[in-house]
Amino acid sequence: MSGTASLFTDLVRSRRSPRKFLPAPLSPADIRGVLEDAQTAPSNSNTQPWTVHVVSGAERDALAEELLQADTEGRTSPDFTDGYGDGIYLERAQALAASYYGSLGVARSDLEGRRAAVRENLEFFGAPHAAFLFMPALGDGVRTAGDIGMYAQNFLLSLASRGFAGIPQTMLGIYADTVRGFLDVPADLKLLFGISFGTADPAGPVNPFGRTRIPLEQSVVLHGTPGVLDGQ
Repeated sequence: MSGTASLFTDLVRSRRSPRKFLPAPLSPADIRGVLEDAQTAPSNSNTQPWTVHVVSGAERDALAEELLQADTEGRTSPDFTDGYGDGIYLERAQALAASYYGSLGVARSDLEGRRAAVRENLEFFGAPHAAFLFMPALGDGVRTAGDIGMYAQNFLLSLASRGFAGIPQTMLGIYADTVRGFLDVPADLKLLFGISFGTADPAGPVNPFGRTRIPLEQSVVLHGTPGVLDGQ
């Protein structure tokens, strides 16, 4: 493996989604660099369908207050449906939740504690910045959402390469109307998700909690490609 490949492997395999950040903001140069890296993502027919709003400082604080109020009042307004079904995907989501709440010391029976932990999403886990990824209504939206997913991965890896971190949060999309209204975003742009970002808090007890990945054999089917899974 070449030096460049090794560096990339180390970067992509060590990236995490922290749930506790330090308050110190990134420099304007670092934010611009991350955005420029994200902008190089591939997209269907080079449509580049992402519109990204970044909030920081007083604007970030005010939006967090709006989101918390919307949550308190039950004013959800998702642009897209969600759900994990009732099979393996639900089991994986439940396993992650158990690991997360366990790292916080919140028991399954502690409904108030779990509720408080969930609401930390709406305060961006203390991150100094949040990016909101909007998409236009093109076709059934699947290709556009895929393009924005690639943009987001560039964004996250660029953060990691600079010593920072980010966490994608689909929960922010549950309050799409609140976010659109606060940021004055046109109604025809749909909120896919947000990314809170900054410097991960090394002392945050929740940040080291386990992240697992299924074996390749459970997600990859090879055709005329021998030797890839040998010995796994």
